[in-house]
Amino acid sequence: MSTRNNLLIDFINDLSDQGYLNPIFFAQIGLIVLALGVSWWVNRTVKNRVNPDQNSWHWRLGGEGLLRALFPLNAYLLVMLSGALLKVWYAHPLKLIALASVLLLAMANIRILVYVIRRVFDGAAWVMRWEKYIAGLIWVIYALHVLGILPEVAEVLDEISLPIGKAHISVLTISQGLFSVAATLLIAMWIGRELERRLMSSQMMDMNVRVVLSKISSILLLIFAIVIALPLVGIDLTVLSVFGGAVGVGLGFGLQKIASNYLSGFIILLDRSIKIGDLVQIDNRLGTISSITARYVVLKSADGTEALVPNDTLITSTVVNQSYNDKSIWTSLPIQVAYGTDLDFVLGLLRSVTEGEARILTEPAPGAFVSAFADSGINLILGFWLADPENGQLSLRSSLNLKIWRLFQEHKIEIPYPRREVTLLNPAVMQPPIDAA
Repeated sequence: MSTRNNLLIDFINDLSDQGYLNPIFFAQIGLIVLALGVSWWVNRTVKNRVNPDQNSWHWRLGGEGLLRALFPLNAYLLVMLSGALLKVWYAHPLKLIALASVLLLAMANIRILVYVIRRVFDGAAWVMRWEKYIAGLIWVIYALHVLGILPEVAEVLDEISLPIGKAHISVLTISQGLFSVAATLLIAMWIGRELERRLMSSQMMDMNVRVVLSKISSILLLIFAIVIALPLVGIDLTVLSVFGGAVGVGLGFGLQKIASNYLSGFIILLDRSIKIGDLVQIDNRLGTISSITARYVVLKSADGTEALVPNDTLITSTVVNQSYNDKSIWTSLPIQVAYGTDLDFVLGLLRSVTEGEARILTEPAPGAFVSAFADSGINLILGFWLADPENGQLSLRSSLNLKIWRLFQEHKIEIPYPRREVTLLNPAVMQPPIDAA
């Protein structure tokens, strides 16, 4: 077993040996309080003076995280610097400064780690719930270090081995490997997420090109992270060739559909047949493309429901893209008037209804047409080009119908409803018999 280095016990023993009133003890307290005060003032000043652009590349990549960890990092550096200066005049180990530096470093690590997790899993509900557990785990590790138990815990974990084939791998090795893989993947996902935000906010490239580049960069970063993490765990990179063969067999037997969806996603993005914001109809479902992922497309309907359509479906089936070349679409509103109505006057009224509607294009101009002579009345159609179909049509149709109703009421124009006339061919037969009594 290794010699225990207990910072807390060492500090207590040092305090008892030197006495509670020795000047070095008070000097350490004064330097720590001074470092905390200066760090608090610097942190407050920076936060008040810095007015960052929340969408700035540098701010999102690391500036925000650095600002969150500014207080503990600054305090840690000042405490270490003051301790080094104090040792010039006093060669005795400064146990209180060593203890304070460990606690400040733990606080900085927690703030940075929580920030990175929030950025990687932005909007995930579980992040807020697990933050306290992550912080608690880090505090436990640092507490074990302060108490000098961490090396002994590591030795115990190293003695516990799990048989994997002919080899035996210790729990410590597995823990270190999981930590290394998690750390590298987390950093890669963080950089990939920030690159994706940067690319998606760029106005210099087409939307599909931005999506393709963001997906490719994320995949390359993850591959790079795995290549770095595997040697850290002690796994030879030649195992990737075996893994690649296993993936090939899996694709041949049961993963064709998944691979097809991923490949179809890149085809859709590269050929630009579908873009984010397009109004499309897929399998009798009409909606707007709100997101394109590597495996599926999110189709948002006018009622707010979202359908996850596999990319393979978009390649193998017919897709009606109503905004492929032009976003605006032709929309018609059916109306019926009674026979005997002045049609020329009514058609003029219908055309005037569209005036003042910002969502209706003035060129091509709206039109009103006579479509058919029905049983109950004359069918008319008010047609127009809608500039923003992605915002839905229900509210616009309601507004136009209300205008038509008010105009028809004002000009005494009748809107017919189905009626049936019954003619009695022989009324005498229908008379009830007269009682002779």
